[in-house]
Amino acid sequence: MNDRYDPGYGQDQYELVGYDEYGQPVYRQVPAQHTPPQAYDQYSQQGYGYDPYATGQQQSMPQQSGPSYDPYDTGQQPSAASHDAYDSTGQYGTATHGGGGPQRGYDPYGQAAADGRQARVAEQTAYIPQQTGPSEAEETDAPATGERDYHTEQFAFVEQPDGDSEDVIDWLKFTENRTERREEARRRARSRVVALVVVLALVAAGGVGYLWYAGKLPGLSSSGSKSGTTTAAGAQKRDVIVVHLHNTGKGGTSTALLVDNTTTKRGTTVLLPNSLAMSGDDGSATTLAKSVDDDGSSGTLDQLDTVLGTNIEGTWRLDTPYLQNLVELVGNIDIDTDADVPDPAAKKKGSSLLVHKGQDQTLSGKMAVAYATYRASGESQNAQLERFGQVMQGVLRKMSSDPTAATTTVQTLAQILDPSLTDKDLGVFLAKLADLAKGGDYKTALLPVQSDGTLSAQTSDSVVKDILGGTAKSPEAGSAVRVSVQNASGVKDYTEKARVVIVNGGFTFLEAGTASAPRATSEVLYADAADKENATEVAKTLGLPSGSVKKGTVSSNADVSVILGQDYKPTSS
Repeated sequence: MNDRYDPGYGQDQYELVGYDEYGQPVYRQVPAQHTPPQAYDQYSQQGYGYDPYATGQQQSMPQQSGPSYDPYDTGQQPSAASHDAYDSTGQYGTATHGGGGPQRGYDPYGQAAADGRQARVAEQTAYIPQQTGPSEAEETDAPATGERDYHTEQFAFVEQPDGDSEDVIDWLKFTENRTERREEARRRARSRVVALVVVLALVAAGGVGYLWYAGKLPGLSSSGSKSGTTTAAGAQKRDVIVVHLHNTGKGGTSTALLVDNTTTKRGTTVLLPNSLAMSGDDGSATTLAKSVDDDGSSGTLDQLDTVLGTNIEGTWRLDTPYLQNLVELVGNIDIDTDADVPDPAAKKKGSSLLVHKGQDQTLSGKMAVAYATYRASGESQNAQLERFGQVMQGVLRKMSSDPTAATTTVQTLAQILDPSLTDKDLGVFLAKLADLAKGGDYKTALLPVQSDGTLSAQTSDSVVKDILGGTAKSPEAGSAVRVSVQNASGVKDYTEKARVVIVNGGFTFLEAGTASAPRATSEVLYADAADKENATEVAKTLGLPSGSVKKGTVSSNADVSVILGQDYKPTSS
């Protein structure tokens, strides 16, 4: 910047002499070196003070009622005939033009000489236009040396913010905070979307993994690929026990396998028909029902392992009174019944129904036993067996999934269990099946058998291979002639004597029970012409006449049927 300052458009010159205690520049007037120029009122045209940023337009000021201090004007306007000027000595004074008298000198800073002339101040100071002039009191109290006493209130500092600045700052802060909030909301929304996508991906992956692990994915669990199915079935681990329901009231048994596939996490009740062909301890052919009655639990378990190619871990004998108590301990069961069951304790048969046919029927212990053992007239044994399976699955759905609680339920029954199965083992096993039954991963399947009690590869694959993971091994049909014997002689011991003779003759003995009424003559029946020779040989072995050999109806699992009449006389062989 220049070190000289011209406050207006006149010839008065100012120079910088220093800075005051507040850092503001202080100027002084430079004496004129030539003829004093005509005084020019640089402020009279602009009204109030000097505005270095003025646009040249005049601003009118209101008239004041009394004298006041104006740092740039004395309140008196010089006449046109006179003007202030410097004299030859450099002092600022008045000049007279025309006939007028001397006029009072004009000082642009409001200082007037008492005698009409103002003494020259060697170090006269000037004020920047933005500064206000001193008050009259300050002029009076000022030292005689001409030095001015400045006060803080006389200055306006640019650094001091005004109200408008505060408003601008507040608006900027509001705008900044609002923008930050919007950005934060966008970041949160993006984070939530990303988190949602990740969760959905994990759920989908977990679902697919579970379906793959359980073998439920379409195309992977079908039976179209035999090698794949065999490998998967063979690699699976299963826990199996056999349950024998003994009807202590009417007699007879019902058998089922409880299977827990720990690999696929699925449970199954496999119903075994009583006509299932098996081999006795002596090698003779027998049925499942006969084996349970004659060979007991251990012998039947071994034979089932042989026929089904599986590994049964234990036997659970469940008599009907214990089944009734078990249903009551779990708090009754709810199943869909397929028949109306009369009350077996009613004095008149058919007079009242104990179980009604319908969906979601609640059965007590007594009702469950009646339904599980009911077989209507003309029905096959499989119909009654399926009802027993329904009751077992209903019990598992109500059984506790906690191993400790399930074990307590078993111990409360106070049964004498088979040595191969302890109460703790049975309780833990039932708790696992109960958990599967409650989750919908449990089903009941009937083992399909042929008319002769044997298992075919096609009909048994769905159960023996897929559920049990074994291979059917029924007794070979051509190994020995199977002879079914029914005792109608009226002598109970004749059945056992006939069995010894038939087995010693190289035939397979099948017991067909005792006839309801004695018969006078004996009969040896065959169904196929190819078995006529075998029937003749059987008659000869038993000591019966050749006329007793006839073509007729033969039991489903036998080649030749024998009916012992009163004419039968046992012979030693």
